[in-house]
Amino acid sequence: QVHVVESGGGLVQAGGSLRLSCVVSGSIYSIKKMGWYRQAPGKQRELVAQVTDGVTTNYADSVQGRFTIASDTGSNTVYLYMNSLKPEDTAVYYCKAVVIPSTGWTPVDYWGQGTQVTVSS
Repeated sequence: QVHVVESGGGLVQAGGSLRLSCVVSGSIYSIKKMGWYRQAPGKQRELVAQVTDGVTTNYADSVQGRFTIASDTGSNTVYLYMNSLKPEDTAVYYCKAVVIPSTGWTPVDYWGQGTQVTVSS
């Protein structure tokens, strides 16, 4: 069993900052990718940022230069530092981990329950 738990969402004014955290725990052999997605009302879920093998990062164009993803492989934790927030960043933010479980070799996607981020204008 693998658990993905996010924290750190909330309400912030435009121009402000928030940090999201995501901890992955359970029967893990290794974690291939950890990433953040978001889903605004009436829109599809989209990739915000992800880190692969604890090193390679990529970002959505809309957050490039404002958001930073960082991972701590020792604690299976990934952070999303969000600066210069805009009202259009308002969404539920989900953490996804691509995990190779201790019981097998096939990577499996695990999602967290989501955390609300609301940016007021």
